[in-house]
Amino acid sequence: MSAPPATLDLTDLDLFVNGGHHAVFDWLREHDPVHWNATRDGSGFWAVTRHGDLVTAYREHGVFSSAAGAMLGGSIGSQIDSATGLMLVASDPPRQRQLRHVLHGAFAGHLLDRVREQVTGLVDRAVDRALADGGCDFATEIAPELPAGALMAMVGLDHDQARHLISLTRRMIGYRDPVLTEGGGTDRFGLAETQAEIFEFFADLLQDPRMTRGDGLVGLLSRATLNGRPMSEEEVLFNCMNVAVGGNETSSYTACTGALTLTAHPEQHERLLSEPVLLEPAINEMLRWASVNAYVQRVAKRDFELGGTTIRAGESVTLWNVSANRDARVFDDPHTFDITRTPNRHLAYGSGIHRCIGAQVAQIELETLFGRVVRDKIRFTLAGPPAPLRSNFILGTTSLPVHVTAERHH
Repeated sequence: MSAPPATLDLTDLDLFVNGGHHAVFDWLREHDPVHWNATRDGSGFWAVTRHGDLVTAYREHGVFSSAAGAMLGGSIGSQIDSATGLMLVASDPPRQRQLRHVLHGAFAGHLLDRVREQVTGLVDRAVDRALADGGCDFATEIAPELPAGALMAMVGLDHDQARHLISLTRRMIGYRDPVLTEGGGTDRFGLAETQAEIFEFFADLLQDPRMTRGDGLVGLLSRATLNGRPMSEEEVLFNCMNVAVGGNETSSYTACTGALTLTAHPEQHERLLSEPVLLEPAINEMLRWASVNAYVQRVAKRDFELGGTTIRAGESVTLWNVSANRDARVFDDPHTFDITRTPNRHLAYGSGIHRCIGAQVAQIELETLFGRVVRDKIRFTLAGPPAPLRSNFILGTTSLPVHVTAERHH
């Protein structure tokens, strides 16, 4: 394809919903790897699409600042994200290092063991129900149990609270999706309301002595210090939201894409069932294939040449993980789903100092679910059309009706 694709606006949600984005990124990587995407308001942003250039940009965190927020237009009525300097993903060193050090405590070994145990119980019950019924909506009945189990273990929530928080973070990230916003889908004030509801949710937890005294996320942050001073309530709330949003989206939407892709590639599914040793590379391939976090935003702090293009200080730069993960310079046959792929240097978790802090948790969740699939030789077949999330930031699935069968069921 030598001419640019007709649709070359990376803010066009239909491009992603209809799956046309991969052809656009193929063209950009070959012909315009650091592409200026003009926007209707007269501004615009750079789109970085090659794997090598993304890795460079991730590592040059002194040049490419995270302080403006990870998502284009992520704040209401403001170019600068309201979380700037307060939330891990919207901060630069040294503040970023300090926050990451504090948050690492929420991912301690004993808490990860608790995550595995809690997720296993929820997944087993959800899969058992689906097998008893002959099927389910995988996107609403099985996949959300992954982050639900993690929230129960890491925050100390009960199941109803965890599912309620997941519904809120879904609505916030998918604020332009009519399914998640009950018919709305364009209301930015609805986005602000949802953010406020998430803050209220965690503010209520901060009033609970069992939470603040416990070893979970809320207790850890409420007792933490930054530069010798206690974290402010605002910092605690923003970082609770950071962990919840990041954790709720990646693993569950990757699980949906993983299940859907296995239905589309039955030969890969059968191979996984017959060779359990392939579980780990299969999960990494699902992460590459799904690329749930499609891009992250940065802002250039000074002029910098990337991929032969000069980016000027103050300009917005988007790093498209979903494009880098199909770059033929790094991945053989990148548009082939291959559960034996190794090495697999995907950027599904980002790279450098902002690599997803919850990557270990996501791996545990996905290993738990697909480990059960392998153990009981579970097969999925589509029972209706899947519904993609209307977003260019998070590539997810809001509905995935499947028939579910197993060779072994306890």
